[in-house]
Amino acid sequence: MLYLAAFIITLILSLAITPLIIKLAHKFNFVDRPGERKINTKIIATAGGTAIYLAFMIPLRFFLPANQTITGIMLGGSFMLLLGLLDDKFEISAPIKFMGQIIGALILIYYGVKINFITNPFGGFIYLGVYAVPFTVFWIVSIINTINLIDGLDGLAAGVSIIAVLTLFAVALQENQVVAPMLAVLLAGSCLGFLKYNFNPARVFMGDTGSMFIGYIIAAVSITGALKSAAAVTIFVPMLALAVPILDTTFAIIRRIFNDRPIGEADHGHIHHRLLAIG
Repeated sequence: MLYLAAFIITLILSLAITPLIIKLAHKFNFVDRPGERKINTKIIATAGGTAIYLAFMIPLRFFLPANQTITGIMLGGSFMLLLGLLDDKFEISAPIKFMGQIIGALILIYYGVKINFITNPFGGFIYLGVYAVPFTVFWIVSIINTINLIDGLDGLAAGVSIIAVLTLFAVALQENQVVAPMLAVLLAGSCLGFLKYNFNPARVFMGDTGSMFIGYIIAAVSITGALKSAAAVTIFVPMLALAVPILDTTFAIIRRIFNDRPIGEADHGHIHHRLLAIG
């Protein structure tokens, strides 16, 4: 019942906060204009991820006691929100954004949220030792950019993220986790409320503000819950839940390398662009 209450509260908060964020976005010129990378044909409010952030953070301390992990997630998540707001407003360069994502990952690690070992499918554990920090940074940054890169079609990133966190919720709950399931339902409720305004025709985009924050929290959930499980299958759950966007991201990078184009440059080769093109 506690998880259901958390889900409903964040859902209601997200539904209530998002219209306010839309008004503020237009007022302070946080808007998305048509362009090569975009499929929208009119100006739409962006930075809608701020609503997801607020709906997630406001009830967080009511459902989870203050500890080192929660402090790291709150500070790191807030840092990712600020990084996303800067990018949505000023379109900061890819290298600066990448460095910001690494800093965000290091905040989590500083507060003890890191992958110290992975489960060996053939039995036992593989302890990472000195590689724990770089492996954790790689994981967090990869998930952030996976969600960021699929945020190109109304409702897509939020919808995929809901599926991902609910999958992680089920696994973490089965493994008797406490923190990870609650984080998962809080994020799921926040994203679902936002979807009402993000479905086609969208009134607001989550922007990098939302996609980077969501990716960051998904990474944190996967580390605190699924990736620390004793069952071998759990290490693959985050990958399975995000299989389509991860493959899309991989092929996008390969495509741009073979076409001698910058990895961060826009194109219309993503899966959601191809599906849109064929109706």
